[in-house]
Amino acid sequence: MSETAKLKIGDNSYEFPIIKGSENELAIDIKTLRGETNGVITIDPGYKNTGACKSAITFLNGEKGVLRYRGYSIEDLAEKADFLEVAYLLIFGELPTKEKLVKFHSDIKENAIVDDDVRKILDAFPKIAHPMGILSSLTSALTAFNPSSVNVDSDEEMYRAIVKIMGKLPVLVSWAMRKINGLPLNYGSNSLGYVENVMNMMFSKPNEEYTVNPIVKDALNKLLILHADHEQNCSTSTVRIVGSSHAGLFASLSAGISALWGPLHGGANQAVLEMLESIKEDGGDTKKYMAKAKDKNDPFRLMGFGHRVYKNFDPRAKIIKVAADQVLNDLGIDDPILDVAKSLEQEALNDPYFVDRKLYPNVDFYSGIIYRAMGIPVEMFTVMFALGRLPGWIAQWREMRLGKEPIGRPRQIYTGESLRKFKAIQKR
Repeated sequence: MSETAKLKIGDNSYEFPIIKGSENELAIDIKTLRGETNGVITIDPGYKNTGACKSAITFLNGEKGVLRYRGYSIEDLAEKADFLEVAYLLIFGELPTKEKLVKFHSDIKENAIVDDDVRKILDAFPKIAHPMGILSSLTSALTAFNPSSVNVDSDEEMYRAIVKIMGKLPVLVSWAMRKINGLPLNYGSNSLGYVENVMNMMFSKPNEEYTVNPIVKDALNKLLILHADHEQNCSTSTVRIVGSSHAGLFASLSAGISALWGPLHGGANQAVLEMLESIKEDGGDTKKYMAKAKDKNDPFRLMGFGHRVYKNFDPRAKIIKVAADQVLNDLGIDDPILDVAKSLEQEALNDPYFVDRKLYPNVDFYSGIIYRAMGIPVEMFTVMFALGRLPGWIAQWREMRLGKEPIGRPRQIYTGESLRKFKAIQKR
């Protein structure tokens, strides 16, 4: 007999099944709660204790610092895999054979041309427009140039939609950055790998040949892998709930990009660099700011340390710290902002206050350092996060649609006025 959970409301008792996941996670299945109890619901602000779906994509254990994609540890994937391999794994469930990976990449390259009319939309944005707003708008605009909806029951149509967005989004990312830097737009080169071509499209100049730095490329590859999926976070949940209305893939992804923009989500790595800038402008005294962070009466908040999900350490931060050190050593950059970052890092790793509370530097802290060292403007940091998260969003959208999940429709507890009589305007 399967386990059940018992709920007592007044004189009535109800039983609900308990679901066990493949990693022994437990959940009380309350999908019949409202019907059985004549309207009673649960309330869970922020959905911190609510499972919106079953998913076979990503396993996360914040207490133990574990992150796995489709059963593979993030450590193994970051060390041994290419980003495109990880994208295929997330979306289709298995690591690709060499033949499948070559075809996947070839099909993506075939779909990497963005309709030239999209350039006109980009031209309409002022140069000061935030690139996340540009990316969200252009991703949504792709729907106009690909008007037919995806038949999710057709493997061929689903695959075609996936390779289209995998090909076109890096182009839009590079266009957003090149607009900031005043560089002409380009499409890169089909002779390069996926990550190398992203770098080429972002950084190449029309009057010189672009050479890919292998250490920087390896760091970017790792960053994209580390950001590729992270279970049911804000933007991923947004993609799923928008897609649950049977909105198309591009529209759902555009909504996810907008959700990622917020400083409490993908914008955290931008917030880290803005904090470092303010510390530098105030003289660069990191000890002063460490003291402010420990002072409960001080509103200053140390960005890029600790994580709301990982209660021990962020496994992604351990991986990317090594890559950050390699990039800084290789490029030999003399940057006072990066000096402030390294000083904060060392103090936090050795300060008992932070060590005892497990407030270690997280992936946002190190990703911001790497992006700055690469020469990526701070307002582009969240755009790079979106590029990495793309395959995870696609995988989650695909899983949701193939699973025939119902439209998302949360309930609420109404706390407003009860029935009132209307008063004519003369009597108000």
